[in-house]
Amino acid sequence: MIRRLTSKEDGKKKKKRNQIVVSVILAGIMLFSTLAYSFGANPGQQETTVTYNGYDFTYLNGLWNLNLGANVFSFANNPNAAYKVESDVKLLIDYSAKPLYFYSENLDAESEIYRNLYPIVGAIGDVCPAENSSCGENLPVKTCSDNFIIIKNSTVVKVEQKDGCVFI
Repeated sequence: MIRRLTSKEDGKKKKKRNQIVVSVILAGIMLFSTLAYSFGANPGQQETTVTYNGYDFTYLNGLWNLNLGANVFSFANNPNAAYKVESDVKLLIDYSAKPLYFYSENLDAESEIYRNLYPIVGAIGDVCPAENSSCGENLPVKTCSDNFIIIKNSTVVKVEQKDGCVFI
């Protein structure tokens, strides 16, 4: 194809005009997206509620939240899709303002428990179980005489408590 010859001055004017048009379009997009967000037109923030065992869980910001008294518990999975597990473990009040020790082979499960128990317990610390000598890091060794949660990867789904240890 053959282009029409233009002067350098006409080329500069055309380039400047194109830059102004693109700048105005981008500024408009930024302005309208900010206004839409501030007025709540955010479709990713839809709220859904499900009832599980008589408790209402609300899905918001990627987590299922349970308001229970003064505490809010947040879970990554829908409670209706969770495994049914029978367990008899200590009540939350038994952990209140006491240090909690943690050993986990599953980072997702660890973060879920940490997120929910951190506001209740006095402190949470990573430790190594006395029967496990392969922790690798310089972690303190704890036994079941302490408040201790041990999460191990397994094909068996169960939660049990022996002395001060909760095994998941």
